[in-house]
Amino acid sequence: MKETRQAIGTALAVLCAILALTWIVQGNDFFLYKAFAPKYEAARRETFEQTKAYNQGMVQELQNMQFEYVKADKAHKAALASIILHRAADYPEDKLPADLRNFIRELKRERSLAR
Repeated sequence: MKETRQAIGTALAVLCAILALTWIVQGNDFFLYKAFAPKYEAARRETFEQTKAYNQGMVQELQNMQFEYVKADKAHKAALASIILHRAADYPEDKLPADLRNFIRELKRERSLAR
């Protein structure tokens, strides 16, 4: 009887130890992810924003929107200007071609005068 209790107690102790170890490992993994995931994603985004494909795509998209703006009637220009300025807001102006940079500056100037 004593041996059976001792065996059950040992089995329970081993089970509790395994559960505690699993909880510690999972918790540690969670806290490491919580600490490093934002930094990892920020580095990935920064790397992506420096790629040739991203920069060419952004310039091409803004040039297409510029073309649409020039073709648009007065009623649609305000909406297009808002979209263009929103899209170009986080993009460094020094990476834009001169004509596109001047176009965006002109849109900003017009918007500031309209307020």
